[in-house]
Amino acid sequence: MRTTLKSRLGRAAAENGNGHGVLPPAPLSPVTIYRQPPPPPRRRVSLAFKILGWGVVVVLMLVVGVSGGYYLWAHESVAAVGAKSVGVKKAARQLKTPLPGQPATALVIGYDHRANEAKGTPSRSDTLMLIRADPRSKTISLLSLPRDLQAEIRCPGKTAYAGKINSAYTYCGPQGTLQTVRGLTNLDINYLITVDFHGFKQIVDRLGGIYLDVDRRYLNTHSGPYGYATINLQPGYQLLGGQEALDFVRFRHTDSDLYRVARQQFFVKALKDRARSKISLTSPTSIAIKLPKLVSAIVHNTEVAQGGGKSPSLKTILSYALFAFGLPSGHVFQVKIEGLEGYANLTTSQQNVTTATQEFLHPDVESPDNATNIALGVRAKVKAPPPSQTSVTVLNGNGVPGSASQAGTLLNQRGYQILTPPNGIAANAPTFGYFRSRIFYDQHQRGARLAAKKVAGLIGSADVMRLNARIRGLGNGAMVVTVVGQTFHGTLAPAPIDQTPKRTPANVTQGTSASLDLLREKQRRVPFRLMVPTVIERSSWVDREKPIRLYRIDGDNGKHKAIRLVYRMGGGNKYWGVEETDWNEAPILSDRSLGRRIKGRLYSLYYNGPHLHMVVVRRGKATYWVVNSLLDELSNETMLAIAKGLKPINAVS
Repeated sequence: MRTTLKSRLGRAAAENGNGHGVLPPAPLSPVTIYRQPPPPPRRRVSLAFKILGWGVVVVLMLVVGVSGGYYLWAHESVAAVGAKSVGVKKAARQLKTPLPGQPATALVIGYDHRANEAKGTPSRSDTLMLIRADPRSKTISLLSLPRDLQAEIRCPGKTAYAGKINSAYTYCGPQGTLQTVRGLTNLDINYLITVDFHGFKQIVDRLGGIYLDVDRRYLNTHSGPYGYATINLQPGYQLLGGQEALDFVRFRHTDSDLYRVARQQFFVKALKDRARSKISLTSPTSIAIKLPKLVSAIVHNTEVAQGGGKSPSLKTILSYALFAFGLPSGHVFQVKIEGLEGYANLTTSQQNVTTATQEFLHPDVESPDNATNIALGVRAKVKAPPPSQTSVTVLNGNGVPGSASQAGTLLNQRGYQILTPPNGIAANAPTFGYFRSRIFYDQHQRGARLAAKKVAGLIGSADVMRLNARIRGLGNGAMVVTVVGQTFHGTLAPAPIDQTPKRTPANVTQGTSASLDLLREKQRRVPFRLMVPTVIERSSWVDREKPIRLYRIDGDNGKHKAIRLVYRMGGGNKYWGVEETDWNEAPILSDRSLGRRIKGRLYSLYYNGPHLHMVVVRRGKATYWVVNSLLDELSNETMLAIAKGLKPINAVS
């Protein structure tokens, strides 16, 4: 019998590492078992990445869930501030519908109901303020109406009568106030906002307080059903809580409603700056933690009505918030009605109201620069050429038939010289994809950039830039080429009113002795060199009640030493001051209008329209502020003279 071994078909011995067989061979088996190689040892880094990956997934799920929750919460919160009361709903029907990309005006009514009054007693409107947001000029205008201003009160279904403007709310509610303000100013109003003063305090407190510059000592401890509210505030720039801020804004125990109006406007500016510093709309953490508390205070104490019969949307509210947060420095304008006479009953001519309304509608963004040049006796090196010397070619960049022709006609009516593209080329931009209008200027023509800025102010929502090769070929040699985008709605903005004051001599006198001894006493208690005002306003002297104050300012990053000098002008309760502090990043300093270097020293200038409200000098580790009165009663020339007269205490004998 043959075997498989003999015919070499049997199983051979396995080989060793040298290639030789090793006996005995493994037993025969009809099944071959294959084994997978053992898995590599699990490394800690790989395990960590897997855990991290799952962690990221979980976090993303949480973020999506929380974001969805906040989205719903935000929409519910916005809906909650819509018109709820019968009076606001009725007033909403009389509001004008706001148009996208166009200026909008809001009437703000601040009201209260005092605790000692009987139930059912009508509330009072202690604050009436018009706020206008203009995306074309990137400005916000504030116009306060004194509560004691005599006006024609218009109540629905009643005969008009003369009375204090705040009585319209007491007897006719929001609808009467809206009609009265509209009749007085002849303004279209797009939004109505009513705020309970209880909410006023909550909003300030939930922002962690608000920084305000208190011009003097405020003290009144006598209150009651027929008395004034109590107040106890020290002078100087400081952090105020909700009740303290309300006391400051509403105070009128020893001055008139004019000063109260000024304090209200300063509060609005400070509130905007505080909200911007505390809440970042681009920070999820800030929105998640800080915004709900603030919104809760707003929701429970505020109503907002919008023209067109709809409540403002979340998108609308966010767009206005981003607009306010992104304003250029010095672009909040405080407007006041001039020529007011009286004390408990204020009167003025209708012409003064009309003038204030026009300034409110058309703020002059060039006024700080122009006013500074006049105060310093400096002539502008280059002026914008007048419209009669400005050539403009208008191109269609939005695809709307006739928009370029319409813009050209309107500019021609303002005196501009209108050109057309060469060789009969259609007046179209290279593309119809322009959203914002663009104003191109020929940098080789003198004054072209300034001319383009003026045209941009008229077109609105426009960007100014140099002429490029693609546009130059269509411009036909024009100084300015205007490409109208989707934001152009067929109208031009009115030209701003020139509010520049005339030059007057500085009304000052030598004033070293007024404060030198007071400052010497405090010098050893502050870590920076004090400065002495060697020049002061002619009728002024340090205040007898509180001439100087040494204190600490509670900043977000710690406490800062500060000195406040208080000066009182002759002829009334008019106070101005000098603040000296080592807090060089105080929030109020972030809104500088412009800077000027005079004889080697840099001065930061802060304007209210054409009126210089504050001058700041930086020296070493400290800043020194000259602060005008609440009504800016010191002239621009006087303010600059006082600032130039600041001298180190060791240099004054």
